[in-house]
Amino acid sequence: MEFIDHIVIIVNDVKRTADFYSKFLGKPIQMDKEQVAFQVGDTKLFFGLPYGVYGRYDKDNCGLNHLAFGVTRLEELKYFEGVLNKAQIKNSGIKIDKYGKKEFIWFDDPDGVRLEFYLREK
Repeated sequence: MEFIDHIVIIVNDVKRTADFYSKFLGKPIQMDKEQVAFQVGDTKLFFGLPYGVYGRYDKDNCGLNHLAFGVTRLEELKYFEGVLNKAQIKNSGIKIDKYGKKEFIWFDDPDGVRLEFYLREK
């Protein structure tokens, strides 16, 4: 295996999700009434309506705990902190991980999916 081709996350409202993620991922590569997709590096990130009944997401009980977007410079992390603040997206601000080694920012999407910008210097 060489890469992750795509990730699909079920959401409650496609337009609300598109508006939220567009603030830091840019313009969607695809969107219709049932799904929206973004390109993140070589990976496609799809957000779609549920196949059945929508249940409230709980990151601590099952499924995805969080999705981390990687940056390679502290300046990039500071840039995204500014983007989140300007868009009035509640976030942790830049913190140091529990190992005292790497900087990150936590925030949640409109459905409660935990997201992160994580500094992984090259």
